[in-house]
This record gives sequence, structure tokens and C-alpha cells, in this order.
Amino acid sequence: MQYITPKFVVFFSLITVFTLTSSCHQEELMNEVLVYENNFSSPASLSGIENGKLMVFEEDTVLGNYNSEEVNIAVSGLPGHNTVRVVIELLTHDSWDGNNTGVSGPDYWFMEVGGVQILNTTFSNSPCSSSYCLFQSYPDQYGRHNDPKTGALETDLPGLCQYADTPNWTTKYRISKLVSHTGPSLTIKCGDQLLQENAPDPLCDESWSISKIEVSALSVK
Repeated sequence: MQYITPKFVVFFSLITVFTLTSSCHQEELMNEVLVYENNFSSPASLSGIENGKLMVFEEDTVLGNYNSEEVNIAVSGLPGHNTVRVVIELLTHDSWDGNNTGVSGPDYWFMEVGGVQILNTTFSNSPCSSSYCLFQSYPDQYGRHNDPKTGALETDLPGLCQYADTPNWTTKYRISKLVSHTGPSLTIKCGDQLLQENAPDPLCDESWSISKIEVSALSVK
């Protein structure tokens, strides 16, 4: 697999205190280096991305769209570190059904970093009322019941295909995860298990894309 040469590196000399998501105790952040940033603004943005493809959504070029697929992003050139921060801006398009079961769900989305699954969850774009609501698990792991669009960055974007030009059918999330990691390279895998047995065109019924990815190398003690 081809590895990506970082676009640029930004170094921060920081001495602060923060809490890792995987622990209950405080860790001291010694430094942070931004090693990879990609907003998919050009065809060269696909370098090192397995199953990469580009499209335009709301006048912005994004990675996608995907349904029942996986994409792998290879990042190399990491300096000495013991933690990585991965930030992904995710767009869920059209009729995501969250935790709903049957012919239309659950609609899972997952992320792995360095071969370790750090998120396996569901998303819902469903309208929600006292009489009808398809709950999602995000921002928690699958199994929790949260209202549709919980934790979203933007909620009023139009759909991509089935609900094209109709507001509130694309939701944008900013997913940020801290992961223990050492070594000069890593691979980020994003994928889904979308279910829509009653849809003639699954990709048009529901899909996802990514508008931005950032990877930073952290040294903590």
C-alpha cells in the first residue's frame, strides 16, 4: 500500500493538561505535530488512498460517496510519538435509519486506526417526534439510543440523491479520537454496513462522504 507524504508539518510546543478518552487520569501533553491534512481539493488528494474517489457536494469537493464500502488512508512520516489524534469530518447523506431493525437497518459506520477499531456506531437522519423517531448510537458506540443527529456539526444540509435539494437530509459530524500509537506510519480505515433491502438504488437511498481528515502525532507523559 502506498503511503502518503505529509502535506506540511506544524509543531506546537505545548505544556498543558488534558484527559485521554481511553483513560480516567490526566496526561501531560508535551508536543503535538500535525502530520497530515486533506480537504480533497484536488485529484492529488487521492494519493495513498485505497478506494478513493471525489465528488462535489454543496460546492465543496469531498471524498465519496460510499455505500457498503471501505476506504483506507495511509499516513507516513510520523515523528516520535505515543498517541495520535485523528479528526474526520463525516457527511451522512439521505435516509440513514440509525438503530432501526428490519429491512432498513441498523445503519452502521465504523473507523479503525492502526488496525484497531475505535468507533462502531449508527447514524440517523430521521425526523424525530413523540410518535416516530429512529434513534442513533453516535456519539457513543453501537447499542446506545440517542436522538437523531446528536453531536452533529451541521444538521440542515440538503440530501445528496434521494432527498437532493431538500434541507435536513445530510448531517455533518466532526469525529475526533485520541489513540495510543507508536511507529512511523498508520492506516485509517473507514467503512459502513448500510442496510436498505427495500431500496431499488442503495447508493441513492443512503451514503456517506468525508470532507476533511487531519492526523496529528502527540507525545504525552
